[in-house]
Amino acid sequence: MPAITEPAPAKINLALHVRRRRPDGYHDLETLFAFATDGDLITVEPAQTNSFTITGPFAAALLPAQNAAPTPNTTPAKAGAQLGTDNDEAPRSSGAAPWQGNLVTAAADAFTTAFAPEAHHAITLEKHLPIASGIGGGSADAAATLRALARLHGIAPTDPRLHDIAAKLGADVPACLANRTTLGTGRGDTLTTLEGLSGTPLLLVNPGVAVSTAAVFKTWDGHDRGPIPEGNLLDRAKAGRNDLEPPALALAPVIAEVRTLLDAAQGVLLSRMSGSGATCFALFETPEARNTAATAAQAKGWWTLATKLA
Repeated sequence: MPAITEPAPAKINLALHVRRRRPDGYHDLETLFAFATDGDLITVEPAQTNSFTITGPFAAALLPAQNAAPTPNTTPAKAGAQLGTDNDEAPRSSGAAPWQGNLVTAAADAFTTAFAPEAHHAITLEKHLPIASGIGGGSADAAATLRALARLHGIAPTDPRLHDIAAKLGADVPACLANRTTLGTGRGDTLTTLEGLSGTPLLLVNPGVAVSTAAVFKTWDGHDRGPIPEGNLLDRAKAGRNDLEPPALALAPVIAEVRTLLDAAQGVLLSRMSGSGATCFALFETPEARNTAATAAQAKGWWTLATKLA
């Protein structure tokens, strides 16, 4: 069987309302999920034994130090090559990663248990998105692994067992598995498909700091500020908010600088922090306005991804 490559696009939360803490340790959420057209890449192929390789601009952050070796950069890095750039000039790392301890391999194990207990796979993650950055990198990678393995083994993408596996892997993984604009409720894994904003120019900016999701939720003040209003997608997003932005700002004040730059950009339709941060996003009227803002962010040494909504 040939290798299967599946994109793992960056996820953004157009709005994220935290309603209450749940007894199971999660939180009841209302969120507007949307996806970029660029992000990480997952490749899977049949193998005699399981193996997991990570390459790309952000591979080193996931690899054991002794396994991370620089490799020639021959593939364009759509999601930016290093913090503060959006080109393919930065050095990359590549190496073998432990099979355990990663959402990608956890997804693979759960898939084989459910669908192909005798199978083994060689999996490669091409890591373009920053780690712990609020854009669903790990969740998107796990979801892309499930989609790739389903294609490899002839499993329908709508098989409900895939959603069940995704829900057990993490609250964002079902949305990333669906890979389309949705309203997420419950833990964020009860999904309603939404329409609108496809093709809208999108800029992601990360100031070079990783923020712990657990720490942000722990810092959240616990106040329910109400639901996401009804309306068309852009109006709902504009009327919404990200309840995790204030606690993330307390942990990483530089997020405020990113928001200030994006809020002041010409042609901006909406800017906000995504997820638990520290990545912020902005939607723009035109690609030219987006690219101008990206240049300003890069001048500050920040990672950027100039893309569009899927």
